[in-house]
Amino acid sequence: MGPRSDNPRRRTFTAQYKLDVLAEYEAAPEGTRGGILRREGLYSSHLVEWRKARDAGALSGLSRPASSRKKSPEQVELDKLRKENARLAGDLARTRTALDIMGKAHALLEDLSESAQTEHDAPAEKRSSPRSRRSS
Repeated sequence: MGPRSDNPRRRTFTAQYKLDVLAEYEAAPEGTRGGILRREGLYSSHLVEWRKARDAGALSGLSRPASSRKKSPEQVELDKLRKENARLAGDLARTRTALDIMGKAHALLEDLSESAQTEHDAPAEKRSSPRSRRSS
């Protein structure tokens, strides 16, 4: 067995290769199908997926799916910026909510303070104690 590279790469198969292997596998007699899989280094699950794609008419879908293709540096940067933008928009929404709550709390405290000040500045006869009324 040869030396392994540090970053093994997943094998990819062309659509034509997949169709050829499927045709050979399906045309082979029952007892020899396993030999085809061993020779090609494939699993039966490969053929199951390839057959589903072929039967669905997705010939282009037999090659690597678009989502697994390597993204360009511009696409990677764009995805990163979109993710950061979404995070910052969430932060901004939370900050605005916190400021709104703080503003309402400030207004409430001002109202309470004014109410307490009004009670404190009430006319003396309303606040007088029973003792002071007796002396008059």
